Amino acid sequence: MLRKTVCVLLFMVLFNLPSFATLPKVAIVTTGGTIVMKTDPKTGGAVPAMSGDELEKSVPGIGKLADIVVIEVTNIDSSQMTPAIWSTLSRKVDEILAKPDIVGAVVTHGTDTMPEGAYFLNLTLKSNKPVVFTGAMNDASSHNPDGPENIYNAVVQVLSPNAKNWGVTVTLDSYINGARAVRKTQTTNVQTFESGEQGYLGYVYAGKVTRFNDRPRRIRLPLPADTTKSLPKVPFIYTYAGADGSFVRYAVDSGAQGLVVEGVGAGNVNADVYKAIQYALGKNIPVVISSRVYYGAVEPVYGDIGGGKTLENAGCILAGDLMGTKARLLLMLGIARYGNDTAELRKLFSN
Repeated sequence: MLRKTVCVLLFMVLFNLPSFATLPKVAIVTTGGTIVMKTDPKTGGAVPAMSGDELEKSVPGIGKLADIVVIEVTNIDSSQMTPAIWSTLSRKVDEILAKPDIVGAVVTHGTDTMPEGAYFLNLTLKSNKPVVFTGAMNDASSHNPDGPENIYNAVVQVLSPNAKNWGVTVTLDSYINGARAVRKTQTTNVQTFESGEQGYLGYVYAGKVTRFNDRPRRIRLPLPADTTKSLPKVPFIYTYAGADGSFVRYAVDSGAQGLVVEGVGAGNVNADVYKAIQYALGKNIPVVISSRVYYGAVEPVYGDIGGGKTLENAGCILAGDLMGTKARLLLMLGIARYGNDTAELRKLFSN
């Protein structure tokens, strides 16, 4: 028996085969997106086509890095994602990471809403084990699919001692972004995810992670214990020149429990929208003000009607440098925990 074992180990060493008894175990949790899509010959458009297991098999050399466990949560284009699906995903990832032999997780996700999905899990996950979101800009039937390398690099990152304490990250095209700051900046280019003024966290190359920055700012908001209860209804309303505030009023009258209003500049709206926001505040509905400007923060600068200072004085919460779609998720989870307690909600946006 001993001779047989020695022979097997020698064979594995000679032929560079992995020993799964010694490799760390990494979970790949799949949700769909371009990374599992192929071009439909009938329509000419990309559609979901690969299973999670097929996705793993498409990544050369991944079996030499880790013992991979694949779990498929859903298989949809990320334009169809919802906070309810992200809640299910968050609970599933925590369940997986609670297993002692799992060292971390890679979540494959469509890029359209990946920044929001990663941020949602960054807020709600209980585990401190590394979680890396990745995906692809080119589908699997493309002549240059980027998915396999992105998955390989994500596993490298999960295993790297040089990539700790970043929370959930978004890692594509070798660049590592923190979940809070990352945004998609280009519709088709593989180098689409950036973190603007806050910068990349690091870079993955040749099986190693180079660390650029730390990202210590992270808050946690547990999901409601009642898994059958929906998260609060929080519409996201974009403003523009000539907006009349009707969308804000409609949202209030349709049962909104909170609102995120994306203003211009440092967080300003026109007079009509301001009056509609007053209507919402008068009904004790929390209102968060974000900005459509990519970088910089919402600031209480302007004191005219609809200015940031006027909005703050009226009772609005300023989103700081958090992009509006992520501010919506934070407000949803905040209301689920604190109700419409503006003081507690304001604390969330000051972190």
